[in-house]
Amino acid sequence: MRPVLIIALAIFGLIAAFSGCNTYNGFVDKDVEVENAWANVQSDYQRRADLIPNLVATVKGAADFEQSTITAVTEARARATSIQIDPSNITPEKLKAFQAAQGELSSSLGRLLMVSENYPDLKATSAFRDLQVQLEGTENRIKVARNKFNDTVSGYNKSVRRFPANFWANIFGFSDKAMFEAEESSQNAPKVEF
Repeated sequence: MRPVLIIALAIFGLIAAFSGCNTYNGFVDKDVEVENAWANVQSDYQRRADLIPNLVATVKGAADFEQSTITAVTEARARATSIQIDPSNITPEKLKAFQAAQGELSSSLGRLLMVSENYPDLKATSAFRDLQVQLEGTENRIKVARNKFNDTVSGYNKSVRRFPANFWANIFGFSDKAMFEAEESSQNAPKVEF
């Protein structure tokens, strides 16, 4: 009876070790997918940040364009590009700070484009129109990249929470990652008056 028990324990140990290795490798794969999705988000935000100096330079060409608007965009860009997040340790707090800085930049860009409506000569230049189109396309890319990131994080979070994988996740140190969330101001519909 004793050799049977030893063989049974050895088989159980091998099954547990194989299960642990397999689960660990699955977590690593999903973690790398999250890092890749985050890199794509950062790439699209960087594209927007790279377009802003060209937009500011084009706008400065308008003789009496509001300097405070240009300054606000430049400062918001500096703050947005200064926040760096390690994709292996994305916490809700870090992501919220990143999202707030990017939101501030989006807001200041919106003000810049709104104010530019008062300058028909500026709006008529092809450089300004081209930059507007590029910024619009980049905003769409950012949205797609953020959605893909959230989908990837959702899959990762499911895998580290499900039983029995959550047992291995705790042992190997894998935990939930934060996702992009809607800003509080987006919960209120804009008022349109005619």
